[in-house]
Amino acid sequence: MDTEEGILAVKTARDFISSETGGPFIGSDLPKSFNSNSGVFVTLNTFPGNELRGCIGIPEPIYPLYESLEYAARSACHDPRFMDLQFSELDDITVEVTILTKPQIVQVDRDSLIDWIIIGKHGLIIEGRGKRGLLLPQVPEELGWDQIGYLEGLCRKAGLKRGSWRDSDIKLYSFEGEVFSEIEPYGPVERR
Repeated sequence: MDTEEGILAVKTARDFISSETGGPFIGSDLPKSFNSNSGVFVTLNTFPGNELRGCIGIPEPIYPLYESLEYAARSACHDPRFMDLQFSELDDITVEVTILTKPQIVQVDRDSLIDWIIIGKHGLIIEGRGKRGLLLPQVPEELGWDQIGYLEGLCRKAGLKRGSWRDSDIKLYSFEGEVFSEIEPYGPVERR
């Protein structure tokens, strides 16, 4: 996705967020690339504190980007970890959109996994024992985690015991993401 499309994705997500919280939906014409299936996450952060306020998405490319973006943006307003987002908060949040590549099963043996993971590049999904968790590629970088911290954080996110990522009955998937984020509420969008 080029930078102009990324900027448009963030602006469109903000429009859906506005509409979901009782404000106007402005909308704009979208390029054909928004009709291609894509996974996407929408992250809301407080400003200027940069604390998580909501993050929801669709990891698999099963819907057109436009539909995935609408679902993720509207759902991020109701992230169950937080109170529902109110329209009055929109001036105090930034919107970030992460466009995902299709998740692929990790083919690396567990002993080599730590050397294989590139912090800031690989997003990970862990799945097993009836549980599943996902962390976007930017999360370990933002939290200052190394590869082990990342894998342990992924286990926590899924509700799995520490070290479960080493077990043969656990599946790991990787993906990459293109991240576009507002620098300030309603402000310029940067590619990260």
